[in-house]
Amino acid sequence: MAFAMSLGALTIDAMLPAFREMRRDLMVQQANDMQLIVAGLLVGLALGALVYGPLSDAIGRKKAMYIGFTLFILGCLLSLLATNFHTMLAGRVLQGIGAAGPRVVVVAMVRDRVQGSAMARVMSFIMSIFILVPIIAPALGQAILLFAGWRAIFATLMGLALITLTWFAVRQPETLPVERRLPLSLQKIAGAFVIVGKNRQAMVYTLVIGCIYGVLFGYLNLCQQIFQVQYGLGRMFPLYFALLALSVGMASLLNGSLVMRLGMHYLARTALLSITGISWVFLALSWFNAGHPPLVPLMLMLAGLFFCMGLLFGNLNAIAMEFLGHNAGTGAAVVGSLSTFLAVGLAYLIGHAYDGTVSSLATGFAGLTTASLALTRLVPIK
Repeated sequence: MAFAMSLGALTIDAMLPAFREMRRDLMVQQANDMQLIVAGLLVGLALGALVYGPLSDAIGRKKAMYIGFTLFILGCLLSLLATNFHTMLAGRVLQGIGAAGPRVVVVAMVRDRVQGSAMARVMSFIMSIFILVPIIAPALGQAILLFAGWRAIFATLMGLALITLTWFAVRQPETLPVERRLPLSLQKIAGAFVIVGKNRQAMVYTLVIGCIYGVLFGYLNLCQQIFQVQYGLGRMFPLYFALLALSVGMASLLNGSLVMRLGMHYLARTALLSITGISWVFLALSWFNAGHPPLVPLMLMLAGLFFCMGLLFGNLNAIAMEFLGHNAGTGAAVVGSLSTFLAVGLAYLIGHAYDGTVSSLATGFAGLTTASLALTRLVPIK
């Protein structure tokens, strides 16, 4: 489950060290345009999320996963063969549509078996393993670049997807029996938006997820430019990226142990308060240093922020899904799609405001975490 869900993250993070070579080979004029390689995949994730939930409710979880893996592999092949930027972006969107399958269906499969804090606990363990992928992915991409071109990264992604698909097909049983399946229809998809929209808790936490992922995706848009260019770290970039990803994984693992005792609502609110406070300190640090704070304080700030994110990811998804059990697949699709579309738009604003300093990232953190905290006040505290 964890590795299947991590395909999207792996496809983003393994490419980051290759941006300079890709920009040269694909003749991309503006450095900020390379951020579209991340955004394209995220748009595909958002589009695919609308389909896989209802599809998995109708044909079963495993068949929907097979479709997702197939599209992902085809997208990797298209990107591998790309000779211009537009073809590359088309391949990235197709990869995202494919990777949306595991992202949505895994949540639905977990919800088929458990709910509430128990679901948050399972998702936290999945997320803690999932976070190991971003820790090693840039180093994997950098290592491939040392021995082969950036196209070999896509070939590696295809191979890993085939291995994961084979393992999933052999080892994972179907979690949705035939008698619980529902017919597939556009009316049902539209109805799922109504269900989520009418459920205040689901809607509020979908927006919160969008804000938190928005600032995370904004960081992913900018991290290569910040670390490799602004701070001149070069091939050391994967190490600094891994250190920050490690803080997310540690927090997710800790959350799996704490959530059964303290509850997902308490942990989510505490983490939101903490991340908001640290974000404003980060903004002040950026302002006092003209957008270029010393590297060590910057890393400490980001480590604290990502640790709080690690406490949020599993809990926010579980809270949003808490009252959608009878429509788990479709509910996961709507929550995933709406939050991702929102996150992509917010990340685009953060990324394209980049001016060679961390100011846009710091402003994004402060603004979006504050908005997330304010949104949670619309739902009664449990």
